[in-house]
Amino acid sequence: MRKLLTKGNLINGVIIIALLVVVFVPPAKALLMRGLMSIGFFKADVMQQAPAVPVIADIAFQNAAGQTVHLNQLKGKVVFLNFWATWCPPCRAEMPSINTLHQKLKADSSIVFIMVDADSQLNLAAQFMTKYAYDLPLYQVVSDVPQSIYSGSLPTTVIFNKAGEMVFKHDGMANYDSGEVEEFLTKLAAAK
Repeated sequence: MRKLLTKGNLINGVIIIALLVVVFVPPAKALLMRGLMSIGFFKADVMQQAPAVPVIADIAFQNAAGQTVHLNQLKGKVVFLNFWATWCPPCRAEMPSINTLHQKLKADSSIVFIMVDADSQLNLAAQFMTKYAYDLPLYQVVSDVPQSIYSGSLPTTVIFNKAGEMVFKHDGMANYDSGEVEEFLTKLAAAK
């Protein structure tokens, strides 16, 4: 028995248990991902994006109160659009950075945040937001979404300028509270 409980075996056992927790417990995986984001991995590189792309389709979003917002109605505003799900560890990892960004910019009426629950389960998404004290506007999609905007990868973040053109798209998690995204959004909002 003493041969099995060596220091090396105990260390290996702890490492294996830690890996299993990260693999099978979504909040643990999200915490690890959040840590990697905080040290500089997974940046939202808004400066390296392609030229603006006009969006032809009008996408409709509906909140829990039944109010519908159409993307075309938001021309003249900068739109930060994020597709996410409560079960998605990368979505959970980036959520605090989006919440912080939203808190910094929510007083600017020319910048609109739309958090789209990809599962269209707004009650579950609202419970998640309440549990973690996130103050983000929740919606579900009630129309078709072009593949150029959302192809099913979670999370996906898209930013539209005031003309309604897509100026940023990122598939996968990113840290949106790096300062660069805030500066990018405020510059878009200040543009005529």
